[in-house]
Amino acid sequence: MTHKRVLVLLFGGRSSEHSISCATAGGVLGALDRERYDVIPVGITRDGAFVLERDDPAAFALNPDALPEVRDDGSRVRWPESTRSRELTVERDGVVTSLGEVDVVFPILHGLWGEDGTIQGLLELAGIPYVGSGVLGSALGMDKHFTKVVLQAAGIQVAPWITVTRDDWEQSQDAVADRLRGLGSPLFVKPARAGSSVGVTKITSAEGLSGALDVAFAEDGKALIESAVVGREVEIGVLGARAGERPRASVAGEIVVSGEGFYDFDAKYLDAPGIDLVCPADLTDEQLAEMQSIAVRAFESIDCAGLARVDFFLTDHGWVINEINTMPGFTPISMFPKVWQASGFSYPALIDELIELALERG
Repeated sequence: MTHKRVLVLLFGGRSSEHSISCATAGGVLGALDRERYDVIPVGITRDGAFVLERDDPAAFALNPDALPEVRDDGSRVRWPESTRSRELTVERDGVVTSLGEVDVVFPILHGLWGEDGTIQGLLELAGIPYVGSGVLGSALGMDKHFTKVVLQAAGIQVAPWITVTRDDWEQSQDAVADRLRGLGSPLFVKPARAGSSVGVTKITSAEGLSGALDVAFAEDGKALIESAVVGREVEIGVLGARAGERPRASVAGEIVVSGEGFYDFDAKYLDAPGIDLVCPADLTDEQLAEMQSIAVRAFESIDCAGLARVDFFLTDHGWVINEINTMPGFTPISMFPKVWQASGFSYPALIDELIELALERG
């Protein structure tokens, strides 16, 4: 029998995407091969406490009436004191127990304080391998403004935008309005550092701007105002490179929106009407090959590792990148697993591949 890896599944967190992270963890817990892995589920409460969670996928099912969350049960998981050890411990009621030596961490965290390089920095300091991008790639991918700046520098087309801080808006709304000229209508207003479409508003007139910025600023002190791009919404998955190879891109999936809505939080996770996910997307071989090539270039441009989902618009003038997600939604019904399943990776095999990539990177 092969050696079983000790895997820490890290989920929850302080961001507004806490429940989605928990739902993703539930999917992964249910798919992990227990003949290959000893799993230590570590939840992060909304207050930032690391607690030892139940190894129970059903406890984190995505229920619209009661979204899953990590509750503080009083336990505290402690990270190693130095890089000489990878031993995790848990303290409960004053008693400290060893959880064993850790081989790899799977940080299924979305949003700030998890997907933005902060947890990655902690794991780098501890010297523990982990799934996904490093500090730089995670930070760039989390910040939509800097993602666009880097992609533009790499010659990749992105949606036109301006970036507005809370101070910009409070000091001179007229100056912000002047900068909006040329972006057209409708516009999307979104937090610079949030995901799962949290805090995103579509506006069709200047009268809606103030309210939309209030919603965005509730998530982040920096917001993007983007031109609405006319085109098909198509997404693709990228897996990191094995030694001596380049990253790999999946087939594509398309988001088909009926009516006036957009692919918001409810549509992504709560089965809201008016949205269909089509996978694989109906593309020509040439369109798919070009999309895959741009996705890999984007992945490499912001220094991604492990995995990413790259979101595109297919316009009359070619491919436009909307954003990159360095830890995309990973529930069994999410687009990232769907496009890889359509490319030949089962959900469990995809998890295995991500863990192997993390171990290979070290």
